[in-house]
Amino acid sequence: MTESARVVIVGGGLEGLATAWSLAERGESDVLVLERGTLCSGMTGKSSGIVRCHYGVPSLAAMAWHGVQVFRSADEIFGTDIGFRQTGYIVGVGENNTAPLAANVAMHRDLGVPVESIDADEVRRLWPGIALDDFAAFAYEPLGGHGDAYMTGMAYGTKARSLGVRVRQSSEVTTLLQREGGDVYGVKLADGTEIHADTVVLATGVWSPSLGATVGVDLPIRAQREPILLVDQGRPTPRRPDVLGSGEPALRASRTQRRTACRQQRPLVARDRRSRRLSQPCRGRLHRSRHRQTRTAVAEHARSAAGVVVRGLLRHHPPTTTRSSAPPPRRGCSCSSGSAGTATRSPPAVGRLAADLLLDGISSDPAVDGNDFRYSRFAEGKPLASLNPYVGAGEMR
Repeated sequence: MTESARVVIVGGGLEGLATAWSLAERGESDVLVLERGTLCSGMTGKSSGIVRCHYGVPSLAAMAWHGVQVFRSADEIFGTDIGFRQTGYIVGVGENNTAPLAANVAMHRDLGVPVESIDADEVRRLWPGIALDDFAAFAYEPLGGHGDAYMTGMAYGTKARSLGVRVRQSSEVTTLLQREGGDVYGVKLADGTEIHADTVVLATGVWSPSLGATVGVDLPIRAQREPILLVDQGRPTPRRPDVLGSGEPALRASRTQRRTACRQQRPLVARDRRSRRLSQPCRGRLHRSRHRQTRTAVAEHARSAAGVVVRGLLRHHPPTTTRSSAPPPRRGCSCSSGSAGTATRSPPAVGRLAADLLLDGISSDPAVDGNDFRYSRFAEGKPLASLNPYVGAGEMR
C-alpha cells in the first residue's frame, strides 16, 4: 500500500507537532505526522518543564524568548490552558562566575529578554527561607517559570489538525526510503505501508539516529539519563521563582510539590536500556540539595524517576534542526532532534525555524541564525558554544 504527503514528520512529540503547526500556519497543510505510540508519550511527557531564556548562546536565548512569548499568549493562540505558570526564574552563581553572569545578562537584554541583576535580599524576598551563603550574584527573569510539555504538545497537535495536518498514531516508521542517487523520498511503516513525500523530518529524539542509519546518515545524537527526585513537603507552597540554578543540582518549586533535579554526568545510555530507577549516589545528592530550604519542612521523597535527554555527541549541543543544505545529510531529509533538555521552552521557535528552513532556506528571525544549526557543524568540529560559559555549571550553557 502506498500513500503520499508533501511533508512527513516522524515523531508526534512536542517538536514534531510544533513543526507541523508552523508549516500549516505558513500554508503548507499537506503534512502527515506519524507517531509510533500515542502523541507526546515519549520524552515530551518526561520534561522537567523549566521555562527560561538563560543561555550563553544568543540563538538559543532568542529561541527560548520566542517560546516564552508564545506561552504567555497561549489562550489567544491555542484557545486552551497549556500548563504554563509564570513564576519567574532565578539563576545564582558563585564568585568565580559573576563576570559570565553579567555578560549573559547584558546579552539577553540586547535580545529583548526582560532580565535583571538582583541581590540576595531580593532573592530572599522572592523565595523566603532559601539558603544563599554560597552564592555571589543573581539574575532574575520575571517572565520565566515552568510549563507542562505534554499539555503544550497536545495543544500544538489540536491546532495543527485544525489547519489540515493529518496525525496518525500507532504508526511506527521502520526505515526511510532512498533512491539510487541517495535522495530520501519517504518512509516505510512496520505494517509495510510506504508513504512517499517531498521531505521527511525526523523529530524522533533518541530514535533519530537509528532511522538516519537506514539511509547511511550518522546523526550525532546520544541519550543520557537525567534523574529527577520528587519530594512532597506536606502542604502547598506559595508561588515563587521556579528554579534556583547553579553549578550544583537545580532546585525547583511549584505550588503543590517541590522537585529537585540532578543532572548527573552519567555515561551515555542505549535508547532501549533506560533505567527508570534512581541510583543511590544520585538519590543522596538530590536529598543533600534540600539544604536550600532552611525553613521549610520537607517529607521524604514521594517518588523518583530517571528520564532520558537526547544530546549531540559533542559538548554544547543545541537542537540539531537542519535543512538538507550543502553538504546535506540526504536530500529530502531533515532532522529536528537532540534538544538536550530544552523541550519545553524552545519548540515554538524550533518549529518556526524548521518551517522557515524547509520552505525558504533561511530563518525569518534575525536573532536566530539558521546556519548555527547546520548538520555539517559536527563534522567541522564547530558545535555551538556559550559566549560566556560558567565554570562547573554543566548544562546551564
